[in-house]
Amino acid sequence: METIGADLEVMKRVPLADDHLAAIREIAEERHYHAGAIVADVGEPMDKFVYVLEGEVELVDPYSGERLYESGIGATQFMGEIAFLNSGSYYLPMRASMATRTLEAPREAMLALMARVPELSDHVITVFAARRQRQFASQGSAIKVIGADRDPQVQRVESFLARNRIPFQSFDLDSAEAEASRLCQLAHHEPAVIFARDHIVAEPTPRKIARLLHLDLDAGENPEVDLLIVGGGPAGVAAAVYAGAEGVAALVIEDAAIGGQAGTSSRIENYMGFPTGISGSDLVYRGQIQALKFGTRFAMPRRVSGLEQRPDGLFCATIEDGVICARALLVATGVQYRRLPIDRLADLEGKGVFYAATEMEARFCRKTEVVVIGGGNSAGQAAMYLSRVARHVHVVVRGGGLAESMSAYLSQRLEADPRITIHYHTEVSALHGDDHLQGVTLKQPGGDNRIDTSALFVMIGAAPNTEWLSGLVELDERGFVRTGAEAGAQSPYETSRPGIFAVGDVRTGSVKRVASAVGEGSVVISAIWYFLENGRNSG
Repeated sequence: METIGADLEVMKRVPLADDHLAAIREIAEERHYHAGAIVADVGEPMDKFVYVLEGEVELVDPYSGERLYESGIGATQFMGEIAFLNSGSYYLPMRASMATRTLEAPREAMLALMARVPELSDHVITVFAARRQRQFASQGSAIKVIGADRDPQVQRVESFLARNRIPFQSFDLDSAEAEASRLCQLAHHEPAVIFARDHIVAEPTPRKIARLLHLDLDAGENPEVDLLIVGGGPAGVAAAVYAGAEGVAALVIEDAAIGGQAGTSSRIENYMGFPTGISGSDLVYRGQIQALKFGTRFAMPRRVSGLEQRPDGLFCATIEDGVICARALLVATGVQYRRLPIDRLADLEGKGVFYAATEMEARFCRKTEVVVIGGGNSAGQAAMYLSRVARHVHVVVRGGGLAESMSAYLSQRLEADPRITIHYHTEVSALHGDDHLQGVTLKQPGGDNRIDTSALFVMIGAAPNTEWLSGLVELDERGFVRTGAEAGAQSPYETSRPGIFAVGDVRTGSVKRVASAVGEGSVVISAIWYFLENGRNSG
């Protein structure tokens, strides 16, 4: 039964079953709040499941102190949203609007109860997911992003929030809107993130924001797991779901946002079960919720910089401020778009040069010319999506045709769309602009051609993310991980080093499709489980 995104108003009218409430009572204690008391404040971790017995809890605008929504959380309802599963933070203050009595159960005990009672879990997760969806759509949050229109560093924070489905509001520094003017004064008219009015994050980074939201990982907390999954794309998240379902204690480390390269695709139409298409970020987000439900943990944004195997057999990954060790390791780091050898490309990244085509980037393309470099599916999906907002989209292809890897339905649409022009045998040879991109020069058989544009999307090449493996496994000549018979291993997804497995685009010979990555991530867990069990038995 599909539950993600179910109508929250319908769920509000369906109270927990009597036996479910009785089970919660056994692990909870009663609390009383007077009218006006804060039940949970912005930034506090969701470490308790709060069920309202009597009274009402209202959501509060942290900047005005006023009630945010007409309806609150009344008797027979419960607080929280999907961040509860990963011990995330509250994004809005929660206040008792009248004398209120609650049942409050510790998070770990509640998760254990949900694992034992799937009907209770379905109900709670449906409400949690629908609340997050509503908050994200309405931008209901204490998080205010200031100046992403000017600052690539703030754009990265905004992208991190959006791709992780964290609700926030974005304001331009030069906006005449009253709220924007007030917030810019709080930020001293500099790019920043404001968190609950009194907490101003200057020079913000995704890591700083992750700490505030409890999405980060304390390397000293549970530093050893059964399985470390490096990479949070479709393959890694699928593995996270099946690992949790099989009782394998797993941790997913992701250096940017859940979704990987697929998360930058605005619309995937050839994934089974979604006939009208689904964005890559939506698809993988659903998988993350399933994995969290089964107990798999996620930590981001954290980058693994090195790997070693200790004498006791544990694989220990080095992160920024510590080490995480595991009895088995899954490489699911995928690939990244290559930087083209064009002068000043790096200088203009985030200032008109982009590597993803989501709603965040599309706002810079309204009624302008847009250039997309690449002939694969990602480039094609980006061109189709951007053509809805741009004046015209130019697709630059080095060869004489679209890549063989592009799906037929997509290439046919590109060629038939009057809003899209495909330039074959063409390369971008120069970028123009000082503080931001203002144009590109196309090198074509008939001569150079300049296009005035403020948005260039680079979606070409596939460089594997394998430097951090520190030589522990065999790679092919292009840096992809060898697996199976090619690596002298019995399992098709095991590498040359027993206990290290690889799935998805990072693997030599993989099919570069989301469905294939999901399949590999699902299947590999049986081999990992077998490896872990043999290790236990031999020990």
